[in-house]
Amino acid sequence: MTTAQRAVALGLAAALIQAVMLIAFAWPAARIAPRDLPVAVAGPQAAAVAQQLAARDSDAFDIRTVADESAARAAIDDREVYGAIVTGGQTRVLVASAASPMVAQQLSAVAQQLSGASAAPVQDVVAADPDDPRGAGFGAMVLPLVMSGIAAGVLLTLLITSVAARGLGLITFAVAGGLLSMVIVQGWLSLLPGSYPALAAIAGLVSFAVAGTVVGVAAVVGRAGIGIAALTMLLIGNPFSAATSAPELLPRPWGTIGQFLPPGAAATLLRAQAFFGGAGAGTPLAVLLVWAVAAAGLLGLGVLRARRADPVPAGTGELVTA
Repeated sequence: MTTAQRAVALGLAAALIQAVMLIAFAWPAARIAPRDLPVAVAGPQAAAVAQQLAARDSDAFDIRTVADESAARAAIDDREVYGAIVTGGQTRVLVASAASPMVAQQLSAVAQQLSGASAAPVQDVVAADPDDPRGAGFGAMVLPLVMSGIAAGVLLTLLITSVAARGLGLITFAVAGGLLSMVIVQGWLSLLPGSYPALAAIAGLVSFAVAGTVVGVAAVVGRAGIGIAALTMLLIGNPFSAATSAPELLPRPWGTIGQFLPPGAAATLLRAQAFFGGAGAGTPLAVLLVWAVAAAGLLGLGVLRARRADPVPAGTGELVTA
């Protein structure tokens, strides 16, 4: 292939990547809508409200009838539902902007339409941080965690020749990155309430999972693994993380798939720990741990392969006899 042909091929490849990125990032945002969104209804007219919601769009809501307002609040606190419509007298709406400001807005609008009132009372029972009421800062926080993890993985792969030493670099990055990132996010920007050690540990786990995936895949398949891992995190994991919305608002099945990748699991786990006292943290924590263990396993496999390729330790050799 001539230089001109190579240049044309690279240009076409770059255009294809651009098109894929546009689809990955713009398509979910353009198709935001409820899809089996868990919502509770309570009170004497709960059955009628449930029928009205189902009539509007049978696939929009996963409607759960509960006994009363106390049960609805408990379901929200336990992250079983995103909000509730409480009937009896004047219809009331319970939302949790900490779970998703976008869902809280949509649920409030739907409830007002159903009640026929211009302003149905809305109570935010689990509110977002006062310094980030719309969740914009929280949504913007996930991408830097992913990008820095990718960057760390790339640098360790390209600049550190020893596979074992890359593991030490990963641990250092995870610990230092987790501590420092939460100093900024929680201490300076005040985006997240809750326990600093717990949030720093989550950020460190995310950092290790992302960077470790890049390093681990590259250790096994070579430098092509950098692109495979990085594109998976960036083009699939980040736009489908639902950090700015909710998994149930994204096109199917990508909202679900996104929760099984580090960016989506990170967003869900940080919300659970910061705002809900750990409720709903089990699945995203398990996802991140699986990715971290898989990364460590790939790195270990890379160490074994390196030792087999160079079985004679450096500085030794056969004795020369006279």
